[in-house]
Amino acid sequence: MLTRADLVALAITLELAAVSTLILLLLGTPLAWWLGRSRGRFKFVLEAVVALPLVLPPTVLGFYLLIALGPRGPVGGLMQALGGRPLAFTFTGLVIGSVLYSLPFVVQPLQNAFAAVGRRPLEVAATLRASPLDRFFTVAVPLARSGFLTAAVLGFAHTIGEFGVVLMIGGNIPGETQVLSIAIYDHVESLEYARAHWLAGGLLVLSFVLLAAIYAFNRRFRWVQP
Repeated sequence: MLTRADLVALAITLELAAVSTLILLLLGTPLAWWLGRSRGRFKFVLEAVVALPLVLPPTVLGFYLLIALGPRGPVGGLMQALGGRPLAFTFTGLVIGSVLYSLPFVVQPLQNAFAAVGRRPLEVAATLRASPLDRFFTVAVPLARSGFLTAAVLGFAHTIGEFGVVLMIGGNIPGETQVLSIAIYDHVESLEYARAHWLAGGLLVLSFVLLAAIYAFNRRFRWVQP
């Protein structure tokens, strides 16, 4: 059965996933819009930077984030100079690491969705004197809604399953930075397989349900498109 510590880890994990997904959608939407429509010569450089977490070992990203957010790093040192505390081994540090590590899982579906919209609907809206901002929110966003759902679900699910990055940047502080993936590792290391099964099984079911919902929605969306 789940203990109070497991439930706290679950709450931290869900909060981390929700906050990270919201930030990713806010930051990733304009970035994906530009990538989906730009024909710039060096666009591939930014695309490679966004996709880097897909191939970079999580511990590598976590290590450099730990250096940057620690007391001797540029970000952590600045925070300390301003009277705050370094961001390493804090929930805020976990959010920063999660946002960077899950960035491609949000940006790429949005980029593909915006690219699929094409220029024709936006050009028609422009002839009706719609402003660029109006064209984005009333034409591009509704047509790309399947991409938004895919991006949100993938970002949320990927954040829930993170291990290497959150362990490096947040450590394993119960009640503060201990998330479910780390709690499972602790249970296995302590040979508490029954408790590990409860947590791992729950994550397995949740991940399957989220992915199944994406495929079901996208299949239905393709059928109802004119």
